[in-house]
Amino acid sequence: MTTDDAPSEVKLLSGGNPQIAKGDGDEYVEAYVRAMPDWKGEIGRHLDDLVAEVVPDVRKAVRWNSPFHGMAGNGWFLSLHCFTKYVKVTWLNGAQLDPLPPEDSKDPRVRSSNIRQDDELDDNQLRDWIRQAAALPGDELF
Repeated sequence: MTTDDAPSEVKLLSGGNPQIAKGDGDEYVEAYVRAMPDWKGEIGRHLDDLVAEVVPDVRKAVRWNSPFHGMAGNGWFLSLHCFTKYVKVTWLNGAQLDPLPPEDSKDPRVRSSNIRQDDELDDNQLRDWIRQAAALPGDELF
């Protein structure tokens, strides 16, 4: 898939989550971010830009209608997903981050941050979590 092949019309699933074909590479994540509705797209773009800034050699893919960010040989460390009232940032190795991201998970290794429309983002904290998460072993589905 190239950017020219990216779907021009994307179906939005429950909560406004874009339905994007599974695939590896920036272009799949770019298509997902472009399809995120309204304020969610701004958050998605900002988060994707922060990851690229902190981890220039990040690997990207879309799995299960969610963009994933990871390191070759180290697994996935972060994913995004749109819900009706927030964008969920899932830290796949979040239980090892300091400080812990605020939301717990059924999986004890995972933590998340739910970003709502009017939330003020702490870019320094996000950069720190991205830096830490990228350096730790991530999800083995990579």
